[in-house]
Amino acid sequence: MAETMSSLFYQQIIEQAPDAVLFSDREGIIRLWNPGAERLFGFTAAQALGQSLDLIIPEKLRARHWQGYHQVMASGETHYGSKMLAVPALRQDGNPFSSEFSIVMLRDPSGEVLGVAAIMRDISERWQQEKALKARVAALEADKGKA
Repeated sequence: MAETMSSLFYQQIIEQAPDAVLFSDREGIIRLWNPGAERLFGFTAAQALGQSLDLIIPEKLRARHWQGYHQVMASGETHYGSKMLAVPALRQDGNPFSSEFSIVMLRDPSGEVLGVAAIMRDISERWQQEKALKARVAALEADKGKA
């Protein structure tokens, strides 16, 4: 009974989370795409499932992404497991946005890496605010230097 309740809780958390929750297998094929991912990226689950992560990775970043991804899949280790990552991502309409995410390595019972789950959110507004604040500080420091 407790295991059934836990499974129900996990399912509800994934389905109701406002953040995007996705899982990609060892080859980088999307195998899980929650409603939060649909809202964030604009692709329905039917459109995203079975597709490469290239669907949401800006073209100029793909080579670097895949180099790191394949290295992690081969070694089973990542130094990003406890860190939040901030990178550009791509919406269905082709527009990039600033995303922040954490990853979780998933393994089978023998310890073999199955793939990576990610929990993602749009931080574009925060990034723009930080950029504006830095510009304002730089302008104030420049004015201070003239006085």
